[in-house]
Amino acid sequence: MLAASTLGLSACALLPTDMASNTNPLLSPSTLDYQYPHFDRIRAEHFLPAFESAASAHLAEVEAIATQDTASTFDNTIVALERSGQDLMRTAYVFFGLVGAHTNDTLNEVQTTVAPQMAAHQDKILLNPQLFARIDAIYQSRDTLDLNPEQRRLVERYHQNFVRAGARLSEDEKTRISAINERLSSLVTKFGQNVLKERNDSTVFVSDVDQLAGYSTAEIESAAQIASDAGHDGEYAIKLLNTSSQPALKVLTHRPTRDKVMQASLARGLRDNDYNNQALILEIVRLRAERAQLMGHPNHAAYVLEDSTAQTTQAVNDLLTQLAPKAVANARAEAADLQTLIDAEMGAFMLSAADWPFYAEKLRQQRYAFDESQMRPYLELDRVLHDGVFYMAQALYGLSFKPRKDLPVYHPDVSVWEVFNADDSALGLFLFDPYARDSKRGGAWMNAYVPQNHLLKAKPVVGNHLNITKPPAGEPVLLTFDEVTTLFHEFGHALHGLFSDVSYPMFSGTSVPRDFVEFPSQVHEMWAVWPDILQRYARHYETGEPMPQALVERFLAAKKFNQGYATTEYLAASLLDQAWHQLGPDEIPSDVAQFEKAALKRAGILLDTVPTRYRSAYFSHIFAGGYSAGYYSYIWSEVLDAETVEWFKAHDGLKRINGDWFRENLLSRGGSMDAMELFELFRGRAPRIEPLLEKRGLNAK
Repeated sequence: MLAASTLGLSACALLPTDMASNTNPLLSPSTLDYQYPHFDRIRAEHFLPAFESAASAHLAEVEAIATQDTASTFDNTIVALERSGQDLMRTAYVFFGLVGAHTNDTLNEVQTTVAPQMAAHQDKILLNPQLFARIDAIYQSRDTLDLNPEQRRLVERYHQNFVRAGARLSEDEKTRISAINERLSSLVTKFGQNVLKERNDSTVFVSDVDQLAGYSTAEIESAAQIASDAGHDGEYAIKLLNTSSQPALKVLTHRPTRDKVMQASLARGLRDNDYNNQALILEIVRLRAERAQLMGHPNHAAYVLEDSTAQTTQAVNDLLTQLAPKAVANARAEAADLQTLIDAEMGAFMLSAADWPFYAEKLRQQRYAFDESQMRPYLELDRVLHDGVFYMAQALYGLSFKPRKDLPVYHPDVSVWEVFNADDSALGLFLFDPYARDSKRGGAWMNAYVPQNHLLKAKPVVGNHLNITKPPAGEPVLLTFDEVTTLFHEFGHALHGLFSDVSYPMFSGTSVPRDFVEFPSQVHEMWAVWPDILQRYARHYETGEPMPQALVERFLAAKKFNQGYATTEYLAASLLDQAWHQLGPDEIPSDVAQFEKAALKRAGILLDTVPTRYRSAYFSHIFAGGYSAGYYSYIWSEVLDAETVEWFKAHDGLKRINGDWFRENLLSRGGSMDAMELFELFRGRAPRIEPLLEKRGLNAK
């Protein structure tokens, strides 16, 4: 997700005035409700001229602020900067939303062009000495100014952002920083585009339906349709997700097919083709390390973590190394149990990474009489959304939702909902984009198309984007419980954006430290299994009968099953992220795969049967997204999440008084207060790790 404070573009050569005129829908405020984007008018060819015109106008605004004759004040400098660049922000929010959700070759070309220009433009602002002098003067006198707490924090954040960007460096150092930023923006753009193209190119095709044994009839029909659409008539396709392990591995009984899927997944980004990411990774890591040293830090991780709730690499390393041995011990015990199961079936093979999901599911069924596939008929998408997610929002926060079919969408699968508070006042708009497609990046995420803030009188427009496989026409959309949990999780992000109640764009919604942003969304996962909510949405798609209580109980009993595996694969990715980003510029290896293996072995978390959730070559979070040196954030946030779940349970759970307290004291504040101060304001004390250990079943090891 893009925060307003991180957007920027360079002044490109302007097109003639008539080509950057009012005919471009991006260069004027939307006439639709909530400033909702004119997706019906916006075309790919509008973006480049909009970026060029808006960037030039933004720089002119900033130059006027920096060179004005009057002494710097909060209003004529800080507030003026917050008001500046509105055309640029509008263009960028829509563009990057589409690049993630529904890209094409033209948008990819625009992104390749614009990415380095964005970096250069931002540096022209953040490294402007006249502008920094004005901000520094306000910062130095902040104790004598009549500022409310949010205004004071805004001054401090502006000052910090400029200093961290290099405002105090020499001119030669600033020139080098700008060159690094511009190059990095091109490299990470290329990495992300490669991951998407390689994922599509790595689809596994099989010619014999027997190789899909374990698939349902609907899944086989879908596989045949996907293969046909790809020009492989008479074959069947297994599309890959971004993660190392793949959902198909849970159900496919044909071992060679499982192995084929696993190998295709793990080879992405390292194959000898146009999408090989090895050289990109090495240059990205080297440039990030060099930039960190210019900023006075030993490595990129130290630079990133300074502006997080963790603050230091030592704090992150301590958490990860505290959890890793417990997770690995559990994973080894789980592996031994799976091998026993294989041996009992007279299997003449040792457990592999391709086998683990399949045999884990079999063992789960044996121990808990629980087959995850039994749940899917009770988890139909529309019912989960309406009677699960929306009901939770109504019961906890008093919200209601009205479909807005009059508003245009960028793809037919997208729906739009107007959201209202309990007093029927309008809150914002929510876009829902559930299905996977070749034009969409992997994973699940929330982003803002219009961020809330009072300064610009903007109400929030936010979207949730998932990658659920769309069944053939006429077939129900039946979810796994993991997909249900993801839906509740991402809606937690959406609520963080919708509930934003801040004055300034910089603090809107999810504009909080990276290791805090996942916390509110993880809290909302709890409601997926809350009894009153579960019994409402978990109903058979044909009969409407509720999920049998015995199945619910078996499912809940099995929730801690296989947590050694789940925690190990996640921690391996987190440790790998830190290993890359705690390198100095003179410590960069020459071989990505060898470094990866050595780093995991050194951390004591290298298990052949448990691949890291993301291998380096398709680790988009850290090499193409905003999580560099920050993938630990999920487990860091889960400490806060586990504490918060404990608080809700102690206060009788699904009650308006609890939701209102959480909304008022945390969800609505955005980045307008220090993140840990927000948590302590809500919880009443600092967090403890014990609830997390209990949640993940790691406290007994």
